[in-house]
Amino acid sequence: MPTNGWRTAAKAGAAAAIAGSSAGTASWALYNYLMGQAGAARGVIGRNVAKPPEADGVYTAGGAAPTRWHPGVPFDLHLMIFGDSTAAGVGCSVADEVPGVRLARGLAEETGKRIRLSTKAIAGATSKGLSGQVDAMFVAGPPPDAAVILIGANDVTAKNGVYASAHRLGSAVARLRAGGSVVVVGTCPDLGVVTAIPQPLRTVVRRWGQLLARLQTSAVLEAGGHPVPLADLLAPEFLAAPDTMFSADRFHPSAAGYELAARQLLPVLAAALGEWDGGPLPALPTVSEAAESRRLGARIVAASHSMADYVTSARHQQRKF
Repeated sequence: MPTNGWRTAAKAGAAAAIAGSSAGTASWALYNYLMGQAGAARGVIGRNVAKPPEADGVYTAGGAAPTRWHPGVPFDLHLMIFGDSTAAGVGCSVADEVPGVRLARGLAEETGKRIRLSTKAIAGATSKGLSGQVDAMFVAGPPPDAAVILIGANDVTAKNGVYASAHRLGSAVARLRAGGSVVVVGTCPDLGVVTAIPQPLRTVVRRWGQLLARLQTSAVLEAGGHPVPLADLLAPEFLAAPDTMFSADRFHPSAAGYELAARQLLPVLAAALGEWDGGPLPALPTVSEAAESRRLGARIVAASHSMADYVTSARHQQRKF
């Protein structure tokens, strides 16, 4: 996640609130309030600079250690991972926890084939970096049989335009599809489950993420890919057990969180490759009902009371001068 991501998100959220308000003092108080929350989020979450475990290689059924790939090492299917820190596996301690490895091993078990795993994902990447990752793939060799892309959270915290971000993702999917790759995309996660982000900033970034996920879904489908709505599929478990599902930085998933995500992606990936024997695929939702319910009732009242208290305090301070 970019160091200034929360500050950028707070500025944009406050600007939107100010634009729709005629109360100058209240608007300025809201701006300061969100900026303070952005600072608090950065202080609590920090920035995970740990390099994810090296995971590339050729995987087979049965859980054997992977074979380091080099020209001449045989494989049946080539799986390539694109995207951000979640795609790369930041927060994992060992290679077997990395989502790409879980997918490669899952495909190997499902198909009995040798799966070559390659990773192009880069921690901190936004959709702006996808074209470079795809370029690197074409330089390195032919397109893979299958590509998995996880992207979106950093676009939200950097406040990249959601329409442009979705378009960039669609372009990357189209390029991979033109090269013959099956493409599966885990759309923007629900940032409403990251309780380390205080309210109301969490609601601001959550709404951007929801909109981005919907636009990503449309762009991926139009480009011939297969979107997987991770927001709704993962939110209930992350909300129910945050200590288990999040890593120590309280932003990236833990090994358990990555395992849960891989379980949602694997059936779609295998089915797209024509290799799924696990029965009919379920209809996948697009909006997180679990996270939606958290913003009702007491949370709305509490947030409004906090804002009212802050505005009253700001006005009192102004009268002193």
